[in-house]
Amino acid sequence: MPTLHWIGKEKVVNHHRDVPFRVLEPAYTFITEQQTAPAAAANKIIHGDNLEALKALLPEYEGKVKCIYIDPPYNTGNESWVYNDNVNDPKIQRWLQQVVGKEGEDLTRHDKWLCMMYPRLKLLHKLLASDGAIFISIDDNAQGFLRPLVDEVFGVGNFVTNIIWEKADSPRNSARQFSTDHDYIMVYSKNTDWVPNRLPRDEASNSIYSNPDKDPRGPWLPGDPYANKPYSKGLYTIEGPTGRSFSPPQGRFWRISEEKLRDLDKDGRIWWGPNGSARPSIKRYLSEVSDLVPRTLWKKDEVGSNRTSKNEINLLFPESASFDTPKPSLLIERILRLATDKESIILDSFAGSGTTAHAVLNLNKEDGGNRRFILVEMEDYAEGITAERVKRVMQGYGEGSKAVAGTGGDFTYYTLGPCLFDEENNLNEAVGLERMRQYIWYSETRSPYPAPVAGSDTYFLGSLHHTAYYFVYEPNQITNLDYDFLATVTHKAEQYVMYADNCLLPKELLQKYNIVFKKIPRDISRF
Repeated sequence: MPTLHWIGKEKVVNHHRDVPFRVLEPAYTFITEQQTAPAAAANKIIHGDNLEALKALLPEYEGKVKCIYIDPPYNTGNESWVYNDNVNDPKIQRWLQQVVGKEGEDLTRHDKWLCMMYPRLKLLHKLLASDGAIFISIDDNAQGFLRPLVDEVFGVGNFVTNIIWEKADSPRNSARQFSTDHDYIMVYSKNTDWVPNRLPRDEASNSIYSNPDKDPRGPWLPGDPYANKPYSKGLYTIEGPTGRSFSPPQGRFWRISEEKLRDLDKDGRIWWGPNGSARPSIKRYLSEVSDLVPRTLWKKDEVGSNRTSKNEINLLFPESASFDTPKPSLLIERILRLATDKESIILDSFAGSGTTAHAVLNLNKEDGGNRRFILVEMEDYAEGITAERVKRVMQGYGEGSKAVAGTGGDFTYYTLGPCLFDEENNLNEAVGLERMRQYIWYSETRSPYPAPVAGSDTYFLGSLHHTAYYFVYEPNQITNLDYDFLATVTHKAEQYVMYADNCLLPKELLQKYNIVFKKIPRDISRF
């Protein structure tokens, strides 16, 4: 398989493993549907570096995200937008200096963009479910670089398609060479057997069906009775209602057997034209056809355009035109229809103005679904635009004839907290004991942390699959697995996993009671 090489690649190929694990700090919960806010809503908006945020999501969401949509910076060099579409952003520059080193000073714009994208794609791959898919918006400027990059991370066999989105409503006569009418949405799956949902039929797709003979089965479409290869035995000639004979043209064959054709004719499922003298057509009834197979050309009148998205954002923020480059919510809704079910988790780690959350809320309102969104935005407008848009969608926005009813819903707004491990690779006590316990549980079980059971052992985390987990940790003293500690263990299990600073029990005893000792901090898994 061809691979893409660039300056700095060897420094970022495994960088996702070195990204520090930070805890998520809830800042507030916004809620519209209940009187009392929950401790934390299922929907998340995270303000912070998306590389660190993706790492922070791994314990809870690794392999659980059904649909990922990202609209990364296209690296056009345009620095006039609020969404700085350029890897010369100071945050990216600092990161490149730290990770790539002095080589980073000589990188081209595209080298920098590839260095930025690679570790983020690696973490997105980890978060994606086995039956999930990722959709990536991109333009011609970066598509040639992105394709081999995603081939390398997701596997060339998991490329699904490249969707063309008609983004322009009218040509740009100021263009020096060509007026660009489209962008792309690149689609990759986690596994090669991924199949998108079909799209519901609409008026346009149904309008080609008619009922000229008032068939009681309803509207139908005439189907070709001939095929390019023989589906039935031999060739035959059949006589129509007016006595005219019909047989396939040279080189073609009947699609069905003569017996089958006559049975369909008796049942009124063959159309011989208005006068009964036309060649036979097999009726395909609207009531019997399935939903639509998605196509790769998405027209603006179906999913919106740049103008649609600007009108949408202006209606949401009439006080200021503060965001010039959102995607239309209809476009993201189309993606969600193809790639999610009613209980799916959707992730957008380049959240921008929050269009993905808008689309999730719209679709949930339409079909009663419980899809959940996770947005990550590193820029300063994460609260003032991203989160604010989600609030307005939930509550309703616009006035008069343009008023849009609220969808309801809730979300928790997070920032990135301290690292779980300090510079000496020890547990950072600033994160708090409860966060440590959650991390240990996730690292062992890949399941949600259970609420502590009243009256249970002090260091007991929980039990899963007949295994009991203990985290024997004290901030100000060394902890030991010894006979005194074992005397305090009351939970019965087939196996025990116990974290502590030291183990003073003989190996024979550990084997007898199926105890697995893990030393703090050496044996704590690093995501």
